Amino acid sequence: MPEKTVRWMHIGLAGLMAGLAVLGCSSSQTAPSTTTAAPQVEVIVTGAAQVRLGANVQLYVAVANTTNTSVTWQVNGVAGGSATTGTISSSGLYTPPTTLPGTNPVTITAVSAAAPTVSGSLSETVQNPIPAVTSATANTTGSTSYLIDVVGSSFVSGATVQVGGTSLTTTFISPTELQAAFTAATGQSGYISVTVTNPNPGSSTTSSVSALLLQTTTAAAARFLDQTSFGPTAASIAQVQQLGLTAYLNQQLGTAPTLLPDIPVNPYPTQCLTASYPCAESEWWQAALTGNDQLRQRVAFALSEMWVTSSATVVGEGMTPYMNILTKDAFTNYRTIMQDVTLSPAMGLYLNMMNSNKPATGQIANENYPRELMQLFTLGLDLLNPDGTLQTDGSGNPIPTYAEADVQGFARAYTGWTFSNADGSAPTKFPNNTNAYDYPMQSVAANHDIGSKAILGGVTLPASQTAQQDLQASLDDIFNHPNIGPFVCKQLIQHLVSSNPSPEYVSRVAAVFANNGNGVRGDMKAVITAILMDTEARAADSNPAVDGGHLREPILYITDVLRGLGFTPTDANAGADYAYMSLSNYANNLSERPMRSGSVFNFFPPSYVIPGTTINAPEFGLENTASVILRLSLADSFVNNKISGFTVDLSSTSALGVTAASNPGQLVDTLAATLMHSQMPTAMRTDIVNQVTAVASSNPALRVRVAVYLIISSSGYKVIS
Repeated sequence: MPEKTVRWMHIGLAGLMAGLAVLGCSSSQTAPSTTTAAPQVEVIVTGAAQVRLGANVQLYVAVANTTNTSVTWQVNGVAGGSATTGTISSSGLYTPPTTLPGTNPVTITAVSAAAPTVSGSLSETVQNPIPAVTSATANTTGSTSYLIDVVGSSFVSGATVQVGGTSLTTTFISPTELQAAFTAATGQSGYISVTVTNPNPGSSTTSSVSALLLQTTTAAAARFLDQTSFGPTAASIAQVQQLGLTAYLNQQLGTAPTLLPDIPVNPYPTQCLTASYPCAESEWWQAALTGNDQLRQRVAFALSEMWVTSSATVVGEGMTPYMNILTKDAFTNYRTIMQDVTLSPAMGLYLNMMNSNKPATGQIANENYPRELMQLFTLGLDLLNPDGTLQTDGSGNPIPTYAEADVQGFARAYTGWTFSNADGSAPTKFPNNTNAYDYPMQSVAANHDIGSKAILGGVTLPASQTAQQDLQASLDDIFNHPNIGPFVCKQLIQHLVSSNPSPEYVSRVAAVFANNGNGVRGDMKAVITAILMDTEARAADSNPAVDGGHLREPILYITDVLRGLGFTPTDANAGADYAYMSLSNYANNLSERPMRSGSVFNFFPPSYVIPGTTINAPEFGLENTASVILRLSLADSFVNNKISGFTVDLSSTSALGVTAASNPGQLVDTLAATLMHSQMPTAMRTDIVNQVTAVASSNPALRVRVAVYLIISSSGYKVIS
């Protein structure tokens, strides 16, 4: 048969067989079998397609066509991600890197465990964080130019500061600080509105805060010095005006401490008059009045009125090392202050931690120091809100910060401490009566209670810890309590700036105590800066009508007058020490002798309220009809050179005397610049000028004395605005 015919026959046969199969007909020839391919595995990734730095995002995965739904996660092809592109957990939680990744968006991939060649992906855009502004200050750098310092959080490189919506040239300092140059309109003053914008991706702008244009006028400089020193002088006012507030503050924060010399125990110096504490006081007066580290000395003085010890109990050779601790630690960390004061022999003696022995079974250890540590030095009696206001229960009652059981636990933790050996080494006997005041107390293991101890906040100190371990852990427990920031910061504000700060002011400073912007808690430099540069602290620089300030306590009254008028120690009988020691007598008449508080509650309590009012004004706890008369007598002693051991030149040949002879108004203005921040009320100025003018011009010294007396005896001077 021809080949062509055979081929067609084969095709016909195949077609017939196929037709029979369709019809369900059988055939003697078996039909070829066919198979259907299994569905392929599918991986689908879902979730938000953008995330901000500092946050994270949960991604989800769906795996189809397999019973094994496990996946492994990748970021830009790297399993689990990396520090530069972000990381992802096994559950799909993506955490971006600390800064924007070089490749943005990143690709997040889920790879099937059942079919490793199969994956699903999602493109994730990493955006800048949302910034927040805590505060802003504007310090003058020229007649109309200012440096705006903005403090907040989540700032990134490229962020810009705006004033009134206009972007300024901005310098990125850190994620918590920006600085920007601002030029004000001629004559512009008062408050400006400040915002911050982080750039794209995810550009976001903060809400606004107000910043006061801080011109370093004579008034601003003198007010600042009243808060940061023991009194303005003409020279220090000029220095602050030249440097500006911020630069002066930073300079003071970097100044080395003026420390008190040790007092020889035997024999006492002649001027000690058979007791050592007057020598300690004379050294303190001299440092306060003449030290270059005025801010440090002032902060240390404030701390001494919070962490109270007294030469009524502790001898003078113990008080000078104690005051040096506060001076050296003033710009460190509050946790450092807690540690160093706790181990100070002076505090150990004053509040009985020194030689506190482990108690016998069924008895309790000495509770004096742990109770005052919490009540007066760190936390206060009742729980506080972050702004220093009281927390209350459902009935409106205060909530106690701690219980008696907490005090007892801390008391046991602080057993076994005594004087070090004379060279500062650890002793082996207990008690160890070496009077080694220059060294921290040391522990004797045999006298420390090693049982477990329940302390604040449900914390338990394990058994068998050393005295050092118990001390560290117990102080950390207190330091990390939420009360410590508002409690401590409010008192520091009261001592330096204002008796009755607003809750908002306390809250802003307490936030800095909790975090200085770099994750550090208790940074004293940051806290002091926040206190002094806050808008509430600076508001009266240009507006004396703003409420605030505090009564000059007697010690500050004495130092301010002496520094403001200029003084010279003149007592040649026993040298300068004797002259400075005499100042304690005048302070004592007003119930405030340095380092000699009558109790651990200080000369006046921080919670003192003026009777008949709701005004919290601690220093008024020393003010009464007798003290008013005594201040008038002291003012008279100042202007008539009756301060033992000192002279103040108010003579006719002095600069003030020369001015007084011809220009009473200029005399009063000169005095007001130093003593009253150039903010003397007009009516007061008129009255004093009239009184001075009434004195014959031929007696300029009397004119000066009249002007000075009327100023320093006035209520306007006694209260620091």
